[in-house]
Amino acid sequence: MSTLNLTLLTDLYELTMMQGYFKTKNRDIAVFDAFYRQNPCNGGYSIFAGLQQVIEYIENLHFDEDDINYLRGLGIFDEDFLEYLADFHFSGDIYAIPEGSVMFPREPMLKVIAPIMEAQLIETAVLNILNHQSLIATKAARVCYAAQGDGVMEFGLRRAQGPDSGTYGARAAVIGGCKGTSNVLTGQMFGVPVLGTHAHSWIMSFPDEYTAFKEYAKLYPDACTLLVDTYDTLHSGIPNAIRVFTEMREAGIHPKSYGIRMDSGDLAYLSKQVRKMLDEAGFPDAVISASNDLDEYLIETLKSQGATITSWGVGTNLITAKDNPSFGGVYKLAAIQDVKGEFIPKIKLSENVEKVTNPGNKTFYRIYDNETGKIKADLICLAEETFDESRDLKLFDPNAPWKKTKLPGGSYHMREMLVPVIKNGKSVYESPSVMEIRDICTKEKDTLWEETKRFVNPQEIHVDLSQKLYDLKTSLLDQMHNIE
Repeated sequence: MSTLNLTLLTDLYELTMMQGYFKTKNRDIAVFDAFYRQNPCNGGYSIFAGLQQVIEYIENLHFDEDDINYLRGLGIFDEDFLEYLADFHFSGDIYAIPEGSVMFPREPMLKVIAPIMEAQLIETAVLNILNHQSLIATKAARVCYAAQGDGVMEFGLRRAQGPDSGTYGARAAVIGGCKGTSNVLTGQMFGVPVLGTHAHSWIMSFPDEYTAFKEYAKLYPDACTLLVDTYDTLHSGIPNAIRVFTEMREAGIHPKSYGIRMDSGDLAYLSKQVRKMLDEAGFPDAVISASNDLDEYLIETLKSQGATITSWGVGTNLITAKDNPSFGGVYKLAAIQDVKGEFIPKIKLSENVEKVTNPGNKTFYRIYDNETGKIKADLICLAEETFDESRDLKLFDPNAPWKKTKLPGGSYHMREMLVPVIKNGKSVYESPSVMEIRDICTKEKDTLWEETKRFVNPQEIHVDLSQKLYDLKTSLLDQMHNIE
């Protein structure tokens, strides 16, 4: 992805609509919102990831000669439109929430203000990038929450759906909380820690398990983690590992980190037995790590059963988000600018209530409780609205407006979440490093209530509408249905 021209990474109908706008001389400035309707895995929140790649995509957006020739060969695009594409560049503005932020359904994670042709073209690629990375970052956050502070390593590359999925998925997993990845390319590209041990084949290639462990320890004395389940964890693997650790200590070798990894069997039972054996042998600081088709649910269960594992390697179920393999981000028109420069709100109706969009040029604020620092609610409003934190703030559920809450003035503070990242087609946002985004994400997760983080029936963080936006939406709905 970093070396490819992604301009044609789009659905055909984006280009056919684009030609339609061109032919009808529609140069209107439009507002599009990217948002989603439901958290993955029936969770209480999501993590925003992929913004850096969106910015890189926008800045590199151009149609080269091969692109133009390919489109010409399809036989559906006129020459005057192709000539326009030859000089195309994105000239609009994009606002987004900072990468690593927690987010909730229905609020804009990204907003585009641009000529409608330009805004239409970028829809597919923007969603492709944000949907994938936000999904994996959210899954990683859940896995790390289940691990309760233990280290989690992402190592699902071989099971990912292709090189980009494995590489950018690993990036997102680190943002979500993983301490590192086995993917060396991700390490090189994004400066994240790369971690790993050895495979069963290493053990099997030697005459016996002890020799395999001893040779590995010679090679990597400072980081010696031995895979102990090739033959028999308790009767072979652990005794041989203890023998090697003892020899290292007697030789005056003191690794910075050392321990064992298990990749099969009853991990709760085995880890408790392994901990006892290591402690009795004088290695209480040896790390016990585990892999074997782990996810947040299994880790939580193992923890509840007293497993002594303190390092978790999570592969397939993380990099593929196996139980929820797609993120439902959408991209909807919200307003069109008229000749006076005013934004005329647009609304999409649906028989499904959750698919009715919020109209207008909007932003949203995150409302924090001053006493706890936790999120009380998010408030979507029109971009020109302002609020006074010293005054009482009334919130209500837009789907059940009789459900109201009043926050006393001085008991809360507000933070506008959408920040400019592209202005006039150029980046105005300096993306932090992935490890810095990981730190941001950690702080963001700390603003969530524990009830929102739980896996079963999590407490919803309410996303409310301002009174002004609610009245606008209601008025448009009434107009659509000709209700006086």
